Amino acid sequence: MFSHYLDLAWRSIRKTPMMSLLMVFAISIGIGITIMTLNVHQLMANNPAGDRSDKLYSVNLWSQGPDSWDEFAVNLSFQDVMNLRKSDAAPRKAAMIATGMALTSTNPEVEPKLEHVRATDRDFFAMFSVPFLFGGPWEAGADSEPARVVVIGKTINDALFQGKNSVGEVVYLDNKPFRVVGVIDDWRVLPKFYDLHNGPTNDTEKLFIPFSLVEQEKYDPWGNVSGWKYEDGDLFNTEKVWIQFWAELNTPAELENYRNFLDGYVDSQQQLGRFTDMSRSSWVRLNDVANHLKDNKVVPEDNQILIGLSLLFLLVCLVNILGLMLSKFLKRAPEVGVRRAIGASKRQIFAQHLVEVGLVGMLGGCFGLLWAWGALHYLASRFALDDALTRLDPSIWFIAPGIAIGSAILAGMYPAWVICKTKPSVYLKSQ
Repeated sequence: MFSHYLDLAWRSIRKTPMMSLLMVFAISIGIGITIMTLNVHQLMANNPAGDRSDKLYSVNLWSQGPDSWDEFAVNLSFQDVMNLRKSDAAPRKAAMIATGMALTSTNPEVEPKLEHVRATDRDFFAMFSVPFLFGGPWEAGADSEPARVVVIGKTINDALFQGKNSVGEVVYLDNKPFRVVGVIDDWRVLPKFYDLHNGPTNDTEKLFIPFSLVEQEKYDPWGNVSGWKYEDGDLFNTEKVWIQFWAELNTPAELENYRNFLDGYVDSQQQLGRFTDMSRSSWVRLNDVANHLKDNKVVPEDNQILIGLSLLFLLVCLVNILGLMLSKFLKRAPEVGVRRAIGASKRQIFAQHLVEVGLVGMLGGCFGLLWAWGALHYLASRFALDDALTRLDPSIWFIAPGIAIGSAILAGMYPAWVICKTKPSVYLKSQ
């Protein structure tokens, strides 16, 4: 029966092509705009840490003096990071900054290229579940004794070594040799929660080197550097904050123990004349991934307002579709009256017309996806947006037709109800 109704619906659409095209166009515009805003919201609201969200904690300290900024700084100063790295209070911990270097190799056919580099600790790879193709992280000793070793990404391995196991090979960063110890598979974290300052939708780095090299080589951070007072000197001897620090705490007991450790650390630093804002009740904040994303407003409130406005626009489109459907169905009243006279029930007439509006909705949803895809790519090229924002989430390809069909059926219920109440006697007399 459904296939029969589907056949009737398709015949009806072909019989009134302009009106059907208007309905498909209206719903496709509404769906397209809604999908665009939903896609951006879904990408930004994603928690990429999954079941590790409540095990990974961003460590924040209120190291600034009074009358400075109003919120915890996400980054830490160099001296705080170096002190925390020496502690065993957390099972795993990782300091990190983003920087950049010129990548070259012994292959003369490969031109030098400026690449993003993440300087971090060995635990980074286990904490953030980085997948390895070949080799692994550097030895633990490289976290304390600077060593020129590097973990490279699959794309760099493909470009420099044709995808072969390159562990033991040498690449050059700023003309200095680095020995490859590991090659990671394609890995992308969206949003890039472990470093939101450089753009939550930026690609993950393809080069990782030990954090112990940062002070030795005086690497410049490619990210925010914040200070609350005037200070001379380099970043390594000031209160300026510019380094992210994460700890892995697997149980509530570990979390409590680490918080107590940090409280003790703050007390020790206050005795040295630091952490001078005595208006505080706590100088420590441990944010798991979900709270870290929320506090850093990865999903801005403006985005939620846009979703509301896009839904209102979809509602306006549906009201227009309701009027078009009502007009179309009422023109078919004589035909429906004859069908009712020869035995078709109200339920059958109602179902037949709902299948038709559902088919219109499905076509509108498909075209709406194309609208959304094209608009996102246009906006990305016009305003140089991150590539991630132009990708439709896989679930959207199923959600969009579902929303389109559901909303079209909702809008078409009243016209279908009106037409199914047609009285056969009225049209039989007119015949």
